[in-house]
Amino acid sequence: MSEITPNSVDLIVTSPPYPMIEMWDPLFCDFNPQIKQILEEGDAKKAFSLMHNVLKQVWKDCVRVLKEGGILCINIGDATRKINKNFQLFPNHVIVADFFQKNGFISLPSILWRKPTNAPNKFMGSGMLPPNAYVTLEHEYILLFRKGEKKLKLPPKSTKRYQSAYFWEERNNWFSDMWSDFRGTPQSLTDGKKNDIDEIRERSAAFPLELPYRIINMYSIYGDTILDPFWGTGTTSLAAMICGRNSIGYELNTEFKKIFYSRIENIVLLNKAINKERLNSHISFINQQIKLGKELKHQNINYDFKVITSQEKELLLYFINKIAVNENVISVVHEPYYPDR
Repeated sequence: MSEITPNSVDLIVTSPPYPMIEMWDPLFCDFNPQIKQILEEGDAKKAFSLMHNVLKQVWKDCVRVLKEGGILCINIGDATRKINKNFQLFPNHVIVADFFQKNGFISLPSILWRKPTNAPNKFMGSGMLPPNAYVTLEHEYILLFRKGEKKLKLPPKSTKRYQSAYFWEERNNWFSDMWSDFRGTPQSLTDGKKNDIDEIRERSAAFPLELPYRIINMYSIYGDTILDPFWGTGTTSLAAMICGRNSIGYELNTEFKKIFYSRIENIVLLNKAINKERLNSHISFINQQIKLGKELKHQNINYDFKVITSQEKELLLYFINKIAVNENVISVVHEPYYPDR
């Protein structure tokens, strides 16, 4: 990430490997071989600390490249693991939050992303006999930080800012401190037999598109630059393209590019489908308000429908008109989205 200019990134959205989740052990051990020995010796707390030291090298660069007042979003889950027959939780979100607080960031209210399982036997431990059963871990954290004490400076009447508005009803849903209306990404990309793409996907632990899509809409405007230092299969870049933002991603495993390139083959259709769904959902909401006898004073100038607040009057969605792939650079041309065109 040394090629990124300091204080040049508007928003960071990422999800790192989770320390003390066994699938990530080899990666952490590659960076620090001492971790493998410590895990074999059963020193869980020391291994936990050393794994986070690996992540901190990336966090330091995030501190450097993010603009003053910019937002940093990290999706991370805690880990549960049995070491030396001792089952325990490793609070990853606490260590990450502590690092950024110590490096001048302001902690903002975080989001609890609840990902319930469908398994009937979700408990761990001694079943129905107290006191040795354990609460099921069914959530992850979406941690939010602001760099410095002051908010990012934006022109008060910026056209791009007003066009980047979200709907009133979306705000009420997105800015809740608990998200439970979408689940984690399935481990297989297809319903059939696994292929090489599926096997690569299993090693990525990617979050679903809805997560970065919401965050990007919530904390950036058209044309902003979004960074994901743990790029994986490129979900953050995919969301940024759909939202009309620029993006930068870093990934150690070059195999993941195969998945990203396969995903952008249908990005134009996906972009239009997401835009259509947002507009139709809003129209349905407005029709409900009218049936309830609500007086709606404001009109959106781009789509000719009612909106709740004056801040939504210039709201405009964009779609991808052209896309060109050139090695590690993808160029995208956006145009305003109108459903009747």
